[in-house]
Amino acid sequence: MELASKKLQYWRLYLLSLVLGIGGSFQYGIQVSLIASPAEHVQSFVNHTWILRYGSPVGESTNQLIWSFIVAVLSLGAWAGAIHSGILPVTYGRKKALLINNVVAIVAALLMVFSRMANSFEMILLGRFLYGYNVGLGLSVHLMYLGESSPKELRGFLTLTSSIFIGFGKVTGQIIGIKELMGTEEMWPYLLAVSGIPAILQFIMLFLFPESPRYLYIDKGDTEGSKKALQWLWQEDNLKQELDDMQIEREGMQGETAKTVKDVLCSRCVRWQLLTLAIPCAGVQFCGINALYFYAFDIFRKSGIPEDQMHYLAIGIGATELITITLCSFLIDRAGRKKLMGIGYLMMGVTMCALTVMLSVKDMSPQIPYVNIALIFCVICIYGLGPSGVSMALPADLFLQAWRPSAYVISGTINWLGMFLIGMLFGYVVDGLGQFCFLIFVAYSFFSAAFMMYFVPETKGKTMVEIMEEFNKLNYKNKVDDTETIETKF
Repeated sequence: MELASKKLQYWRLYLLSLVLGIGGSFQYGIQVSLIASPAEHVQSFVNHTWILRYGSPVGESTNQLIWSFIVAVLSLGAWAGAIHSGILPVTYGRKKALLINNVVAIVAALLMVFSRMANSFEMILLGRFLYGYNVGLGLSVHLMYLGESSPKELRGFLTLTSSIFIGFGKVTGQIIGIKELMGTEEMWPYLLAVSGIPAILQFIMLFLFPESPRYLYIDKGDTEGSKKALQWLWQEDNLKQELDDMQIEREGMQGETAKTVKDVLCSRCVRWQLLTLAIPCAGVQFCGINALYFYAFDIFRKSGIPEDQMHYLAIGIGATELITITLCSFLIDRAGRKKLMGIGYLMMGVTMCALTVMLSVKDMSPQIPYVNIALIFCVICIYGLGPSGVSMALPADLFLQAWRPSAYVISGTINWLGMFLIGMLFGYVVDGLGQFCFLIFVAYSFFSAAFMMYFVPETKGKTMVEIMEEFNKLNYKNKVDDTETIETKF
């Protein structure tokens, strides 16, 4: 009872997580899900623009190439945003970086709104790139800002709100994209511009919140400002333990600047943290969830579901992912990151093995397609309960202040380039392997599960320095290097 009431006192932190969530995380979910709804209208607009310019219709292959790039350029923009997530938050602070980022999203929305008036599909391409930049930077800074503002017993729960808002954004994008709402010929520019609304909301509401306490204390040396920020966010005066933890970290950084990406990649002192970050981040893209979404509609058709009902099933899939990610947020600080992610990848691999077998014999019985539908929802539930949510919390857990921004650059690069490669190449893999493409993802899921369960220490309920000490046992196993050990502790 006392623990529950103590957690309720952090309501300002929960409000901060809400404000941060409606930015990059929510917008990412919207942009990923709603782009399919206006596909026909945007391709028609590209053809109309081409006729106005050149006097003849655009070729089918050219139109498809332009559309594919409109879809994929979001990932490239997100990669650019992720790269800058190692510079802007250090130079200007977490809060100002997000304020700048919201201006980018507002500009992108204006480009979308006026693209039809200007007869320019290039404005849609640029708008999607800027949306991607907003998402790539916003997701990283969201997690950085919230992880640095949270007490250790709530760090997992609060950083997981990014995954919750991604799921919420997906469902929202699927709902507003239906033809009864904004998925029409007249409304598609406004549908593509809808992400400007949460950007405006976040821009205004951020002025109510302080800068990240750890950024103020460790990076800027503003002890009093950090204490005031913590008192405002946590609503308590006894902050000695948290301030002592930050003091230890700051003392270890005396004379050191923020680490570069090269430092993270080359330094032995964060080798296992880097592996623990990279494998799950890549796993979010390579665990097979995208293949699952691709096959879902084919399985639904074979089950006799009408074509005009498919969009509502997509909403059901998105809602399932949202519910399970929300449930994960309540489990992460109880079960721990290691168990949720390790068992999650293992169960995904087992379930996708079963799905591959059932897809191979789908014509043997009329009931098998319904079994496949159930297996699809099982994989989505497992994905939401483990890999999807927990991977978002890892950079905030694994790296100390000096290393954290560059760690986010690396995780963002892995995530967004993986998403781009899958978007461009996955169709060819499916054409070549059919349902057996799942076996590639099964192998990666089993590998990720083994790595998480056998090699990675648990981070639940530990301070940043305690987590670093746990990883030092792996980084310096069978070798004593006093000089580097001292460097790495902080």
